[in-house]
Amino acid sequence: MDLFSLHGKTALVTGASRGLGAAMALGLARAGADLVVTARSLEALSPTVDAIEATGRKARALALDQSAPDLSALEALQVDILVNNAGVEEVRASVEVTEALWDKILDTNLKGAFFTTQALAKGMLARGRGSVINLCSLTSFVGVPTAVPYGSSKSGLLGMTRALATEWAGQGVRVNAIAPGYFRTDLTEVFYQDQAWADAMQAKIPQRRFGEGQDLVGAVVFLASDASAYITGQCIGIDGGYLAAI
Repeated sequence: MDLFSLHGKTALVTGASRGLGAAMALGLARAGADLVVTARSLEALSPTVDAIEATGRKARALALDQSAPDLSALEALQVDILVNNAGVEEVRASVEVTEALWDKILDTNLKGAFFTTQALAKGMLARGRGSVINLCSLTSFVGVPTAVPYGSSKSGLLGMTRALATEWAGQGVRVNAIAPGYFRTDLTEVFYQDQAWADAMQAKIPQRRFGEGQDLVGAVVFLASDASAYITGQCIGIDGGYLAAI
């Protein structure tokens, strides 16, 4: 089991104030990593920091706007693991998408993820080791109506994952992704209030349930650890069998 240990490593998780980001950060801490957690608000990160410190690991909160990250602050950090989780989504008919909305979603989900990765990867490449884990989506693989900007950003993120993985593979830095399916979080709760929609969607998932934050932890710890040392450029769907059943 030592292959899965993250003791002696530091991980940075973006968008870690709640939901999936907080769950993954806590999971990495329980595997032995110290954490840097980011969100737009330092105050919002307090519960995550407290939960991490309760495991005996160190935690540092950093205010970061993923749509325009402070690259100098990131480059000053020394991290071994990066989880690009921060993201935004807004459901809107494609003919009603504005340039401002397009820029907001793409700047956060794709552009911000790239430049955050670039800033932290400089140190990883210099040390000859590191693991980057991007949060892709079912929309990286299938089209979803009224989610064109979001799907475009997540498809781009999958392409970025593969391109960086091939570029950095010989330098000790691995780049992989996970693609969560339908997860019920504070951010998505509004959709699940529509019981008819929720019942219909759940019926399409072979495991007949929606995902929970803990369902992501095993894959993230695996991809962050030496257990996945020969894996790079891959995207693991965590969707209860949804994509396999289409």
